[in-house]
Formats: sequence, structure tokens, C-alpha cells
Amino acid sequence: MSEPHVIVVGAGAGGLAAALDLAARGAQVTVLEQHARPGGKMRQITVDGKAMDAGPTVFTMRWVFDDLFADAGLQFDEHVTLHTADVLARHAWLDGARLDLYSDVAQSAAAISEQFGASQGQAYREFARDAASIFDTLDLSFMRDQRPTPLELARRVGVRGIPALLATQPFVSLFKSLEKRFAEPRLVQLFARYATYCGSSPFLAPATLQLIAHAERAGVCYLDGGMHALAQAIADAAQAAGAQIQYDAPVAEVLSYDGRVTGVKLADGVPLQADAVVFNGDCAALANGLLGANVRSAVPPLPKTRHSLSAITWNLRATTAGFPLAHHTVLFGDDYKDEFDAIFTRKQITATPTVYICAQDRKDDSLPAGMSRERLLCLINAPACELDDALVDAAEEKLLSMLASQGLAIEYEPGACVRTTPQAFGALFPASDGALYGRPTHGPFGSFSRPGARARIPGLYLTGGSVHPGAGVPMATMSGRLAAACIRHDFGLE
Repeated sequence: MSEPHVIVVGAGAGGLAAALDLAARGAQVTVLEQHARPGGKMRQITVDGKAMDAGPTVFTMRWVFDDLFADAGLQFDEHVTLHTADVLARHAWLDGARLDLYSDVAQSAAAISEQFGASQGQAYREFARDAASIFDTLDLSFMRDQRPTPLELARRVGVRGIPALLATQPFVSLFKSLEKRFAEPRLVQLFARYATYCGSSPFLAPATLQLIAHAERAGVCYLDGGMHALAQAIADAAQAAGAQIQYDAPVAEVLSYDGRVTGVKLADGVPLQADAVVFNGDCAALANGLLGANVRSAVPPLPKTRHSLSAITWNLRATTAGFPLAHHTVLFGDDYKDEFDAIFTRKQITATPTVYICAQDRKDDSLPAGMSRERLLCLINAPACELDDALVDAAEEKLLSMLASQGLAIEYEPGACVRTTPQAFGALFPASDGALYGRPTHGPFGSFSRPGARARIPGLYLTGGSVHPGAGVPMATMSGRLAAACIRHDFGLE
């Protein structure tokens, strides 16, 4: 069989990973990206003359990218410059409590013991142990493999693995599991936040998501050039392997004939033929008919009530004083349950929302010598729906109030701030309605609700955060590799 021509629609993490995998194995690959740069949600914007990340800011699970590059005959750290973080994140509460977490379990346990007592330090050690066990149970059997059903997952782990599978606690909410483990409510709040990494409520998501804590503890890095540099590195590697990437090339329709995908039509009307198409976008775009009525049946429709979290973000170039920011800082509100009830039930924002700040110029908690104005990304979670200007303005006031309550003073010029709302995210990522993580991981079977790499229509493959194994840059990258593996199998490229 001659090398297949594969069109990848979208140059996000999943699409780029699929392109690199396929091009390195001899496929003819064309990537079509509607924007002017690669990255998808790993986007970069310019604020007050300085480029900064305006999407994901946390780099974890480095081994995913080491493997991606190694399988293409490359060495990842020759294509990016990485710095390992000493402090994973700094956390603060309205009562003045502060806590830094570290990659080293003993160091984090000591910090927790000093702040909240020795019993809570020991509880953290047990939490870290169990999170690692959950990760190990699901790493190869679920996350790195094609989407299984619950029964198929049980078969994969085998009879001896069933106790470990049940120990992942799929039938208990993350929040309830943490309440049983930690007597300190602030620690419950801190570790419950990991549900938001996949756009979910910790009160509805399964305790299985404790595995995210292990992925983060295994190492957080900074990249010179930010997360967008990661996207550019994968794009450059794919092109060096032979893939062609066309930017400013929006796709209007996925073409099919006799029940099989045959290519795409660009927005300017030009058709491009292909043996296979990889769609790296929100699956709802297919189900809603945005890529043509003939591929609406490729994935099940997603009810608007099943959207994951969105966000309101502020990219700033500012001077700061008071609270000592780390590279990653989380400032918690005082009513965590209402934060998620407001978002998922009332479609509003709670009175004291959790604020995440990425101080992009800081290595841990220090600025480069002589720097006065720094690049900040401030974020609060928001519902995936259109918010009127008054609600967004009120959210900004809540943000500033939260920062002031922590003693953090931020000063910036009017032109040094770019605000992005859920409706703006919806415009950037069609059919998402602003949801940034596809389907939320709610309930015991939420992780099984995402489509797999093979769509229901032959010749069409899926990748991205709305596809198995889920949201987040490492997971989306793995989804691209899973799509590429299906194509390699189907076209004899093994």
C-alpha cells in the first residue's frame, strides 16, 4: 500500500502530535490551521508589546513529550529549553494561611505539618501514595490506550487488577474522598482543585482524579518562550519530518463519498483530497454540523447542560507589590461549594471566586534583576455560556477584591490588559460555547463519555481535549498519538 495522505484539521497539541507521528512513519501529512500560529488553546498574545501565554500555563508529564520526540528519532530537550520548578504552586486563603507544595513528598509533608499539624502532613503522605497508585493503575490501561468501555478496562487490568481498579474510587466524589482523608478543610479545598484541571466540579467528579496530583508532583517545568514554545517545537519537528502546515487555512467542510471521508473543503471553496482526516477541534463542531451535514453522525451530540468549565482571563503587564507571587499562585475563596454551584447550576460567578495567577517572568518566586513590570495571566472559572458585560465587569471587581484581600497590589496601564470571556473563547474554538475542556468528568462513567480516536464514519479520526483520554496538554497530545496509531494500523504503517 502506498503512503496515505492524511489531512489534520487543527494545529493544537493533538493535531500536531498526530502529524509528527504520521510524518515520521512515511505518511503524507497536511495540517490545516485556521489561525496564524500553531497551538490551539496553547495560544500566545501580545500585551503592551510583550508576548505571553493566554492559555495553558502548567507543563507536566514530560515523559509524554520525550516519548513523542524519541519515536520520531528526536530528543525533546534539544528542541525546547526546560527549567524544573522547585515550587509546584503557592496557595493562599482569606484567613492569611499560605502553603507551598513541592515535587518532593517529604518537603510538602513538612510544609503541611508546619502549617496545619503533623497529622495532616501524614495524611498528605498517604494521599500522595494513593494518587501515585491510581495513576499507575490507569496509565497504560486507560490513558495511553484506545478508549475502553468499563468492562473492557476491567478485562485489561485482569482479575488480579480489579482491587486496584476499585481503589481508584470511581463511585465516590473527589471532594467527599478528600473530606474523609483530611481533617483540615483548606487542604480539602486545595486538592479538590485538581478536578478543575479537566474542567469539572470536585463535588461531581470522581475521586479517580486524584491521579492529577501525582502527575503534577512528578514535575512541573517552565519553558523558555512559554507553553506556545512547546506547540512551535512540535510543529517544527513535524515539518522537519515532512509534514506540510498551512496557517490561515480554515476548513469549511469534511467531504465524504459513499459513507467514507474523502477529504476537506477549505473556506475559500478549494477541495483537498485525502485518504484520512484527523479532526483536532471540539467534537461538538462535528455533531452540530459546522463541518457539513454529512459528518454530523460522526460523534454523539453534546447537550449544552454537559459543558465543562470556561474562564474569564486577564493578561496583564503590570507592577506588583505585597503578596509574594510564585510562578503559579492560587488564591482561594471562602465558599468552594458555591463556586461550582454558581457555575454549573446558576450560570454565574460566586462572590469570592478562586483566582489563579501565572507570573510568567518568575522562576519560582523571583523576578529577573532589574525587571519592574511583569507578565501576568489571572484567571477565574466561569460558566460556558454568554455572559453579559455587567456580569463580566462584576467578575473583574471580584478578582480585584480577592487580590486586595491577599495584600497583592497590581498596577497597570489601560492598554496593558487583555480580557478574554467565555464568549470570546467560544469564537476562538467553534462549537465549544466557551467550554475549555470538552465534556466534564462527572460521575463514575464521565471518563468513558468522550469519543475515541475512530469516529463513527470511516476515514475520520478524532483528537484533542474533547476526545479520550481527556483535557490538558499532555492528554491531548496522547489523543493525537492514539489517532495516529489507528491510522498506522488501518493503512499498514505499523
